[in-house]
Amino acid sequence: MRTFYSALWYLLLPFLFLRLWLRGRKAPAYRQRWAERMAWGYRRDTLQNSLWVHAVSVGETLAAAPLIERLLAQYPDTPLVVTTTTPTGSERVKALFGDRVTHVYCPWEVPGALTRFMTAFDPQLVVVLETELWPNLCAAVKRHGAKLMLVNGRLSEKSYHGYSKLPRLVRPMMAQFDALAVQTPVEAERYVALGAWPERVHAIGSVKFDMTLDEALRGKAAALRADMGARPVWIAASTHPGEDEPVLAAHQQVLASQPDALLILVPRHPERFNEVASLIRQQGLSVARRSAAESPADVQVYLADTMGELLMLFGSADLAFVGGSLVPVGGHNLLEPAAWEKPVLTGPHLHNFTAISQLLHDAGGLSVVSNESELAGTLLTLLADDATCRQQGRAAAAVVEANRGALDKGLQLISEQLTVKS
Repeated sequence: MRTFYSALWYLLLPFLFLRLWLRGRKAPAYRQRWAERMAWGYRRDTLQNSLWVHAVSVGETLAAAPLIERLLAQYPDTPLVVTTTTPTGSERVKALFGDRVTHVYCPWEVPGALTRFMTAFDPQLVVVLETELWPNLCAAVKRHGAKLMLVNGRLSEKSYHGYSKLPRLVRPMMAQFDALAVQTPVEAERYVALGAWPERVHAIGSVKFDMTLDEALRGKAAALRADMGARPVWIAASTHPGEDEPVLAAHQQVLASQPDALLILVPRHPERFNEVASLIRQQGLSVARRSAAESPADVQVYLADTMGELLMLFGSADLAFVGGSLVPVGGHNLLEPAAWEKPVLTGPHLHNFTAISQLLHDAGGLSVVSNESELAGTLLTLLADDATCRQQGRAAAAVVEANRGALDKGLQLISEQLTVKS
């Protein structure tokens, strides 16, 4: 089955390069560093006996950031490789860690490319984040003699049913994992059902609960809030196509009741920044762009068209709507605004964050809305009631505090794998 799967990847290569070229029309970085996608041009001994952490894009990179920092501190003499698959993820790795880690793109799921990568970077342990389940990558890791571990593993019911339809491909892959640190007992059961060894699966919670809000970050958020002035401020974060229109329509309703209100709008993908700026103006709303250092003081919408600042931006708002949820994307990280003690709003599409959203909802820190009218109504209710707003924010933050600890448990499992390897 994996031979057929590999043959498909080789057949798809021309189309994958074409896709990069087409995506490069809006995001030029996709037209760069193509050799890394095939692991071409590396020396055979680029690194020796390294640790390899693989994240996909910005969200996974930010989730992995505390883990990477701890690995750098605990294993200072071990080279650390961090891979992503997107330019935005690449930018985050470089901004967070600089030359303290070796960063390249993860090669595509082509056996030859993966073999070249393993030969060049010689990992002793490979840590993949969340749902990065790739049969050829897993096989290449084991063929190289390295340990393989999943951290912060999640598996929605939809994804589980998809994987279960390919047992001849998926079951051998799952059996190759030496340890799986997953978020919930339900997800642990799903991984075992797909073929993971039960004794290797550990439900330890989500490392996303272990984020920290340091004083420098708090200072930046406070300074930005001071620039906005004394008025109601809400943020719509990580929005996707099809969400900006209802978000802006909801803001129009908020403005009808509270004319001085400000919306911080944060599109998920940078190639959409100009498009969203045009959309805001088409709606008759005044806008300031953060990338141009324009003041948010006297506008109705502040377009946060920069990368890597979302966590800080949550701290400058009174409450937060998290996107990817009014459209069937599956939602994004609800814990970042919760950590700031902000009431959290979301759409109904939450299959990527089922357990976390349930915890927040049960605690009274999450409001689920289905459309622009419900979004506007919830916003107006909370913005008009400081006591309720603070109460929901504290409830959300309490969930974050109560569920910390997955990072330490994950690091212990990593230590055990390195001990076994050595």
